Amino acid sequence: MTTARSTAGSSRLPGWLYVLFLTLLATATDEFIIAGVLPRIAGDLGVSVSAAGQLVTVFAVVYALGAPTLAVVCERFARRTVTAAGLALFVVANVAAALAPGYWWLLAARVVAALCAAVVTAAAFATAAAGAPKDAQGRYLGVVTAGMTAALFTGVPVGSWLGGAFGWRATFWLIAAVGALATVGVLATAPAVPGGEPAPLRRRLAPLREAAVLRVVAVTFLAASGGLMFYTYLGAYAAEVASDSYGLLSFLLFLVGAAGLAGALLAGRATDAWGPRRGLRLVLGGHALMLATAAALVFSGVHSTAVLAVVIGCWAVFAWGLNPPVQGSVLAAAGPEAGMTASALNISGLYLGTGVAGALGGAVVGTAGVRYVPVAATALLLCSFALALLPARSTGRIKRSAAAAAPRAAVK
Repeated sequence: MTTARSTAGSSRLPGWLYVLFLTLLATATDEFIIAGVLPRIAGDLGVSVSAAGQLVTVFAVVYALGAPTLAVVCERFARRTVTAAGLALFVVANVAAALAPGYWWLLAARVVAALCAAVVTAAAFATAAAGAPKDAQGRYLGVVTAGMTAALFTGVPVGSWLGGAFGWRATFWLIAAVGALATVGVLATAPAVPGGEPAPLRRRLAPLREAAVLRVVAVTFLAASGGLMFYTYLGAYAAEVASDSYGLLSFLLFLVGAAGLAGALLAGRATDAWGPRRGLRLVLGGHALMLATAAALVFSGVHSTAVLAVVIGCWAVFAWGLNPPVQGSVLAAAGPEAGMTASALNISGLYLGTGVAGALGGAVVGTAGVRYVPVAATALLLCSFALALLPARSTGRIKRSAAAAAPRAAVK
């Protein structure tokens, strides 16, 4: 049986951490990959493109709402069991999507896949945090986060290519295959991280009443709303700065993915070096600064592809560096017993922020123009940063429960 902290004192990362990377790559890609084949799905199933687009919306909404709910139910089970079982059902859901005879069957399969992805993601983060050596939690969380980030620039291109070459159903077969591989990897390598003690529902819902946890979730929500608003309208923004550049958007999307991947790993190391709270402030401050720079650039009259690329690359490093310090912060606020529930609640804040980003950005574009998108995004990031600057206060409800369950909560 793999021992979670067997790598303490070693700079070499354990194999199970890369399995968790693959796990989150699969679950996150499942959300993005369908965007590249929406017209083909609409044509094959006889629905409008807008109706096909709801397959993306439903996945995100169900994911956001299901993450904390399912985490409460699964908190008492061993993390390896939760991750493997969730992945297995995730594979089944994607096979059902690949075989879907009609639109409503496909929509139902997406709902199940989203629920499974939600619980698997929370369990993966909890496993990485519990299995990390004391001074390397941020680094471990950074590697897991990198799986989600990599999905950002692999999902749509891979989905578009597969859809064109083999049909849209091939995209779901691919996700199912990667999910099956990850399931085997989790069963073979994941550390033995036990669940929490059996407890009344009131105690399991403690993170929902813990001010320190809710504040971190609010920080995540505001940061996601601002960062993803800018990302959603990146193409329109880039056209304002350098409209004559051929293939600019494709290059910028690749740049965002590569820089974001680096940002996730660097933020993990910064979290280990300075602690999750200081690391979070660094990331949020840098994010706000780069959005303000993007706002200044679009109003400056400078039309330079090179300057635009530098600004976007630096912005992406901070934007996708959020997860390691924010997950470390919410886990520290909740304590080990409620870690999975708190992590899931934070993921829910991230996805709700993503949903708000598109709607709020659309309102800004419709009323003031795309130039004001980075201005609005900067305002949201400044609010997030200000909230993160507040001194940490906790009622201690979760930590007292964790202390009582300490003998069981220790990693085996």
